[in-house]
Amino acid sequence: MIVIIVAVEQPLDDTSRRLIVAAAEVFAEKGYDGAGVQEIARRAGLTTGAIYSRFQGKADLLAEAIRACASDEFDLLFAQHTFDGRVNDLLTTVGSHLVTRERAPLRAILLEAFVAARRDPEVAEVLREHLGRRVERLREMVDASKATGLVDAGLDTDSLVHFAHAVGLGFLLFEAVALPNPEPAEWDRVIDRLVGAIGPIESIEPTAATDTEHPAGASLAPEPVARRPLATHST
Repeated sequence: MIVIIVAVEQPLDDTSRRLIVAAAEVFAEKGYDGAGVQEIARRAGLTTGAIYSRFQGKADLLAEAIRACASDEFDLLFAQHTFDGRVNDLLTTVGSHLVTRERAPLRAILLEAFVAARRDPEVAEVLREHLGRRVERLREMVDASKATGLVDAGLDTDSLVHFAHAVGLGFLLFEAVALPNPEPAEWDRVIDRLVGAIGPIESIEPTAATDTEHPAGASLAPEPVARRPLATHST
């Protein structure tokens, strides 16, 4: 049985909450195309009339299910920590967690939505809205980190944000086919190197002093960012 924790920005009446929980369960189990409003209503102990009096249809229910249940690393981190604009810290912690997090059935909702979006414009719009909020949040953090000198101001913000989301979403595909993750220690080395590479590049004159301080082949990457442990989030 899948246990759903619904967390939404606006208060819901009990009927709406039951419908969203039921919709999330059915979407996770049967996929978007295989889920029917009759099954969702039955699972909630209600009639289809309860659905159509509160939601426009299945796509609207999917949007609410994603907003309420498909919590990911960014949501958890923003709830647990204040990063004060340190996007480097956020990326390091989230990146490290990708290979150690437990498999969560509800992440399948997001993957099912991507598949359905190829055929259903309504679902595609739901995903654009869902991802758009995350893009904007991360874009603000990247720009704040540029302003404080943590990120190279010459790097394109949208490209950094796009890359970060591509990595996170890519793990959904690996998870779907149960591909094994890399060893956490080796993955952390890669994350540290990548996050260090987005820092500002300082001009250093090729003097004897600098050659001594930084012999050929030595890494100039900054020290790894201290990771903040994520609280266990069971779904």
